[in-house]
Amino acid sequence: MRFRRAARLLQFLWLSEQGIPTGVHVQGAADSAITMELGSRLSPEAADAGRNFLSPAIHGLVRRELVMREEGAIIDEDRLFGNALSSMPLTFNLFGPMVIDPRLATTVFRSLLPDFVHSVEGFAFEHSPGRREDRFLADGTAFDLAMRVVTPDGEQATVFIEIKYSEDMSGPAARMRSRYNEACRQVRLFKDPESQMLRSLALEQLWREHMLAQLAVDQGVTPRALFIAIGPRLNRRVDAAFRVYESELIDEEDSHGTRVSFKALTLEAVIEALADAGASEIATALWRRYCDFERVYQFTLQEFAATNLTSSNKPEGSACRQVDAPKATGNVAKLTAATITSRPRANGSSKTHRGGAS
Repeated sequence: MRFRRAARLLQFLWLSEQGIPTGVHVQGAADSAITMELGSRLSPEAADAGRNFLSPAIHGLVRRELVMREEGAIIDEDRLFGNALSSMPLTFNLFGPMVIDPRLATTVFRSLLPDFVHSVEGFAFEHSPGRREDRFLADGTAFDLAMRVVTPDGEQATVFIEIKYSEDMSGPAARMRSRYNEACRQVRLFKDPESQMLRSLALEQLWREHMLAQLAVDQGVTPRALFIAIGPRLNRRVDAAFRVYESELIDEEDSHGTRVSFKALTLEAVIEALADAGASEIATALWRRYCDFERVYQFTLQEFAATNLTSSNKPEGSACRQVDAPKATGNVAKLTAATITSRPRANGSSKTHRGGAS
């Protein structure tokens, strides 16, 4: 929850810098906790103009992908175009430049996944190898992205990708189906196929998608596959979910190379790889929008200073007001102070839901 609040403020700062109209609704009392809804949503006009994306080229890619989407693919266009906090536009902002320039994608993923990727051949957004087919999961589970690659051994393969940003891994969850239990035993990925942890709110989407990736290999859709999950280093709930999920998997040596492996990457590591590949402009834009929590820290300090200077002149009692820019908003500091549990490095990185089933 703390990360989500800080991320919402970061999106508010970014939208304000871009000149996209946004407001802050503040309601509370001097002796009670302040509640606040920050302006992380774009106006309808800004959403229609594609302002949720980092470039006109990415906006054009999004519009093309919506027209060419797979049959049955569910894409929430309101979140995609109008919600700056959503991981859905992040998926396009992060991978859009690599879709546009496959050579960039190859350089980035040769660095990130050197044992699995020699070259990147193509992408498919909101992809499922077999929606509602009984031989898969008989539901609508899908990946944020599927990346077609050639391995260092010259073999065709697929990297299935799930991306998280501000999620707290608390659901909503897919309706549990008997097919999931059957598939869990069938895919031979887990130490204990009956584990209730796999079926928990925090892990069940990763569980479904990993099973789907293995079934894609078993059913001959792709010769080999890797399932990766990407999330911010500072989102501790996402990081913990990735780590706990990994602990549920059989050991690599027990898989005999026939099972689809799981790997967690930080969002910061992917952005750093983009910078190292020469895409410094897009890497900087991604960092400032999604990872530069140093700005939240500095903004909070400024707001505390402004609040302390003016607190003696403020009336007691309730307050409800609109703030049109990221300044002179002392109440924002009161909210965000609790969200910052540690001060991140400005250029730090770590090397290390959707996927609806209804």
